[in-house]
Amino acid sequence: MNWPTWLPLRKDLTPLTPYGAPQVPAQASLNTNENPYSPSPALQKAIADAILVVAANLNRYPNRDADVLRSKLAGYINASASVKVTLDNIWAANGSNEIIQSIFLAFGQGSALGFTPSYSMHPLIAKVCGTAWIDGKRNTDFSLNVQLAVEQIAESKPVLTFITTPNNPTGGSVSISEIKLLADAVAKVNGLLIVDEAYAEFSSEESAITLIDKNPHVVVIRTMSKAFAFAGARVGYLVSDSSVKDAMMLVRLPYHLSALTQAAASVAIDFKEELLGYVSELIRARESLTAQLRALGLVTLPSSANFILFTGFSADAPKLWSELLGKGVLIRDVGLPGYLRVTVGNEAENTLFISALKELI
Repeated sequence: MNWPTWLPLRKDLTPLTPYGAPQVPAQASLNTNENPYSPSPALQKAIADAILVVAANLNRYPNRDADVLRSKLAGYINASASVKVTLDNIWAANGSNEIIQSIFLAFGQGSALGFTPSYSMHPLIAKVCGTAWIDGKRNTDFSLNVQLAVEQIAESKPVLTFITTPNNPTGGSVSISEIKLLADAVAKVNGLLIVDEAYAEFSSEESAITLIDKNPHVVVIRTMSKAFAFAGARVGYLVSDSSVKDAMMLVRLPYHLSALTQAAASVAIDFKEELLGYVSELIRARESLTAQLRALGLVTLPSSANFILFTGFSADAPKLWSELLGKGVLIRDVGLPGYLRVTVGNEAENTLFISALKELI
């Protein structure tokens, strides 16, 4: 973009482009890894009732520390990860991206290391916050070479090291033993290991949350946008040592999480069994979709998430993406030559995707 000369925009921002997955009408929207299942009527009513209560006090600022929500998140984490955390180990924000930004604001005085391809917002937020980003190396199949990663940490000495497991956009997971090796390497350079677990509920791997008690430099980021089917509410959170949570309070905006968001998210956690009940169905659908893609002669990367990265088609990836959209199917071109990523949808969406793909390859 050609910025006007009168605009005092930071020079390091001028070459950047805004993040944004295409938001266009489609019969099957399979591009942003959302949960395809809407909240049940019972959950919708419970949220509406909770918001109605809150609405009577919208002339007042919300609870600045979101104590009720953080306590409920702690209860969920304790039950799902078999740990013992309290609200002092939890911080909540408007989506996990605000958590990431807060981490950079609080700790980004040096450099940050990540192993790309991975979640594209990590380097983008680093650049926006003025933190030097270092692109780490992966194996040719996009899996994480943990020994090489340990060497890169020792060499670069980053303040922040990011890993995403399951990894977006490739889908692979990092085992808890491998994360512990990375945590040890990060401790030696006095940094923080940031483990982005946005898709953790879809994976059978043990969560890095289990390491925090004895490894306070490990920070885990979670979201309610994926398995919890709550993307529209914009709720993310971190699990960490209490000192990391306290640092978040230094850089937060005042009253950053609205009373409406807190109320809706608190109700959603009360309905966690219903919301997470779709996870097993999506895992089954992921395996079915993987088999169907392979039956078409395509190559899929192993996925522990709710999406599949695939290759092996002859067409240029942007061209195939556009042709699929023309047939009502919106998937994601993640910028890797020869690869496209598809979110696991409901049965009708997956059927439409495979049908359209068959006609095009």
